Amino acid sequence: MATKAQIIKSKKKPKFSSRITRRCFRCGRKRGYMRRFGLCRICFREMANKGLIPGVKKSSW
Repeated sequence: MATKAQIIKSKKKPKFSSRITRRCFRCGRKRGYMRRFGLCRICFREMANKGLIPGVKKSSW
């Protein structure tokens, strides 16, 4: 979990565009981030298994 200071710092506009850090809006994690959903891999999996993300279903074969 990211601290509140880290989350606030990442929301500020950086001096250079290459310094943007994208974070999960739920927990603030920056690694394993999926742009399409705005979530980290852990939060994505939890929400997908609960059926909270429309259009996403668990695959099985």
